[in-house]
Amino acid sequence: MAGPLEHVRGTVLITGASSGIGFELAKLFAKDGYCLVLVARKKDALENSAKELRSRSSSPDISITTIPKDLSIPDSAQEIFDELTKQKIKIDILVNNAGFGNYGFFYETNWITEQKMIQLNIASLTELTKLSVKQMVERKYGKILNVASTAAFQPGPLMAVYYATKAYVLHFSEALANELKGTGVTVTTLCPGPTVSSFQKTAEMEKSRIANQPSALDNPEHVAKVGYDALMKGKTVVIPGFKNNLFAFLVRLTPRDIVTSIVRQVDERI
Repeated sequence: MAGPLEHVRGTVLITGASSGIGFELAKLFAKDGYCLVLVARKKDALENSAKELRSRSSSPDISITTIPKDLSIPDSAQEIFDELTKQKIKIDILVNNAGFGNYGFFYETNWITEQKMIQLNIASLTELTKLSVKQMVERKYGKILNVASTAAFQPGPLMAVYYATKAYVLHFSEALANELKGTGVTVTTLCPGPTVSSFQKTAEMEKSRIANQPSALDNPEHVAKVGYDALMKGKTVVIPGFKNNLFAFLVRLTPRDIVTSIVRQVDERI
């Protein structure tokens, strides 16, 4: 692994690192001795998160680099890697966590918002992976964690574009994991169910049935730990929670029109 000192295990780049699952993953990596490159859209929130992580670190050799960048803007992924090249930072682990959704009938929702979502959830994720994986293969070591969702396993009325972007993340990652067998590089896809975060507010779905069932929402600490452990073990796909695993299995056996109707009922506003 990269790293100037023996007890520095390597460097991990995490997108969407200022809160939620991304921040919880950053805590786990920092605890295990990884240097961090944190990427998020809001500079102030990113710096606050970095400050907290530094205060938690027990080693002065663990560096934390922040790169404020909006990955919903084209070329932002390349700009991140240009900055890494400038600072001579090599990435051992890539965590594509950033993403957002929107809510409503497709014929009523805002195209600009959806265009940014597609750029963030699909294009930037793919480009960051592209820029990282070649270097990883050359070094014969690397790990990639792409955060999808249980939404990846079925269509999602009222969040049609979001569900479709997460299906892309899952299928792209599974294919890439297969291609990379024997190279020393692994790809893991984390597929959490609904999780306590700012996602519901951003997607304007705070009044949906699922958002108003606290018991149905996982906590980001648990999701991050499940994803982290799976990444370290080189698993291809991991779904936190028994109910989420069961649902992902059952949708494969259920007629698609029934699945779509069920998902719509869950996502509808109350």
